[in-house]
Order: sequence, then structure tokens, then C-alpha cells
Amino acid sequence: SILHFRIVGDHRLLHIRHSFVLALSVGAARPVSARNVRRLLSFQRYLHSSRFFHGIPASNPLGYILDDDFTGQAKLMLQKVGNWNFDIFLFDRLTNGNSLVNLTFHLFNTYGLIELFQLDMVKLRRFLVMIQEDYRCQNPYHNAVHAADVTQAMYCYLQEPKLAETLTSCDLLLGLLAAATHDLDHPGVNQPFLIKTDHYLAALYKNSSVLENHHWKSAVGLLRESDLLSHLPTEDRSERLGSLILATDISRQNDYLSEFRTHLDKGELCLTNGGHRHFILQMALKCADICNPCRPWKLSKQWSEKVTEEFFHQGDIERKHNLEVTPLCDRQSNSVANIQIGFMAYVVEPLFVEWSRFSDTRLSMTMMSHLSLNKQGWKEGKDKQEASSSRVSEEQRTPATKDSNSKVLPQGSKGS
Repeated sequence: SILHFRIVGDHRLLHIRHSFVLALSVGAARPVSARNVRRLLSFQRYLHSSRFFHGIPASNPLGYILDDDFTGQAKLMLQKVGNWNFDIFLFDRLTNGNSLVNLTFHLFNTYGLIELFQLDMVKLRRFLVMIQEDYRCQNPYHNAVHAADVTQAMYCYLQEPKLAETLTSCDLLLGLLAAATHDLDHPGVNQPFLIKTDHYLAALYKNSSVLENHHWKSAVGLLRESDLLSHLPTEDRSERLGSLILATDISRQNDYLSEFRTHLDKGELCLTNGGHRHFILQMALKCADICNPCRPWKLSKQWSEKVTEEFFHQGDIERKHNLEVTPLCDRQSNSVANIQIGFMAYVVEPLFVEWSRFSDTRLSMTMMSHLSLNKQGWKEGKDKQEASSSRVSEEQRTPATKDSNSKVLPQGSKGS
């Protein structure tokens, strides 16, 4: 790594600036990618603003050390990070586009994971910056804000009584890591697009869970690069992380849903069983990943518009290159309302009905209520749009008839 730190007693010496200049000066020998430059600049900004390098009282070495990164409003928001109406868009603005870093660090601190796993806070902060920078900000939907939103939703689910009472610290660590990295380096197009364009990722992962495998392997790569968990036993950490991320493959939705429904019907879920706990973590992440329609309308509508924008952008690329346009991605034959109504009915609702059976809490009732209201909202919007279009078409036809009549009558009067 080109970031070097030396910690001696209470004196913390930062060599990032020197290393950054050195890295650029030897660019011919060791090329520095634009992504790494962004990481360095981002990390330098965080380190400069942190109290960590100005000394921490010995009595509180693991205190909330990064509060200088936040405005007062952002800190107040984090006090309510477990609320389902948490506005991630506002939080992202208040943190100057750093919602994923700040939210995830806060949750690690909240759960005591930093102290429990003896995580180096500099490495943790750098790892989170690397994650955030590896999301593509040009994507309208699959970006770092979406990852932060999913991580916040995952936290809400981890706080549900059945999970909070049984999950281990390792479960919590992997659950948060999976949420934060579940769409890492998403290209902004779907798997069928990668396959039909012979993308190297499709070939690498043999056309199977292409994106999810890429997200998983990217996450593992960043973990190794950051050296964050190198002091911990390896065990099956990478495989468990991968299992969580792979569960978000929407093409395997019915498989997971069928297994979940069977477990619930038989009443055989036992969360003291490690395998069952892991399965519930998979279902929790699946719910967190597609929970937008279960958020309050103000938030849900924004996400709906963003994901549709990304779909349509893919469709535009397909049309430009004479490829078959994916049905959901065709802006000429689809609308936000149509896409959302179908998505809610066939994907979201079946999953959250079963999750509600499992959790049976106020949160699950709230989510189902929002889902119902949002579905109705899109249906009403669609009806109004169709009525408006019909009225406009009628008005366009009517003047044409009047004009034709008005031209005939005067000619007739002249003829007489």
C-alpha cells in the first residue's frame, strides 16, 4: 500500500502526504490509477478532519473519534439511525456524499465491533473509503447511497427481537459488511446485458450470478488490500460473506422464497442453529436490498425514479448498438409506474409477506403498510396519466374536426 503509518506510544505520525507525492513521482514504474488517486484524496480528507491524529484521551481510546467529519444535523440523524423513515438522501447531503463511510463506521462503533475484534480504526476508515470509492457514482441507482440505504435497512432488521437476541458478533460483522459491499463496482447494467455483449465478467463467472460474484470477489479483494481482518482467524469468513452477497441475485428469488416459506410452514427455524441464523441473514439482506417500495412514499418514489432511470439508460445503450432492448429498459413502452407496480406485486410483496410472518413486529407491519400505500399511489398516478393522455388525444382530434367544418361552410355559402 502507498499509505504508510507509524504509531509509537501516544505519538501518531502520518506519512500519507509524503507517500502520495512519492506514488505520483514514480508513476512510470508503478502506475497509480485514477481510482487509487481518488481513494488517497478521500482518505487524506478524512484523516485531516479526524481527532485521531490530534490525540485521543487515554481513558476513551475507542470513543466516537470522527465527529469532526459531521455537521450537527448529521450527528443528530445518526441518533435515529434505527428509524425506518431514515432519510439517506438527506444524510448523504449532510455528509458531503460520504453517507456509506460515516453510517457504516457508526454502526460498527454502535455494536462495539471495533473493540471486540480489535480493529485498527485507521484501517477500518480506509477500508470504508475504498468501498465507497469503488461504487460508481455515475450510476443513478446502484451507487454508494444505495449501499448506505441497504446497510441502514439491514441494521433495522438486525435490531428485530428474534435476531438481536440470537445473532453473534461475527454474524453482525458479516451482515454489515455484506450490506455495505453487496453491489460493489456495479456497472449499471444487468446480467443479461453482460452476457449478450460477451462481457469478460460473464465469461469469468460462466454466466452464473455474474454481478453478485463480482461484488463478492471485489469485497474480498478490498478486505485483503486494507488488511483490516488479517489478525483474525480466517475460518470460512470469505465464503460466508459470499453466501450473503450471492443471495441478492434476483434470478434466484424463488429458490430462497420457497425455502423460507417451507421453514415457516414447518415451524422449524431455530436461530440457535448457526445454519439457520445464516439463512435468516441471507433473507434479511435480500429484504434490505429491495426494501425501497416499503419505505415512506417520499423516499420510495425517489428510489423508483432512480432505478428506472438506470434501466432506461441501459435500454438506450441497447438501442444505440442495435441490440434487443430489454423489456423493462425500454423507455418507449414503459413507465416508472408500470415497472413499480409489477415489481411490487411479483417480487417485493411475496418476500415481505414471508418476512412479516417470521418477524411479526411493528416494523414489519409498517413496511407492509407502506408497500400497500405506495402500490396504490403508483396505480392512481398511472390512472391519472392515462386519463390525461386520453383527454389530450381527444382534444387534438376535436379541433381538427372543427377546422375542417369551418373551411367547408364558407365555401358553400360563396357557391350559393
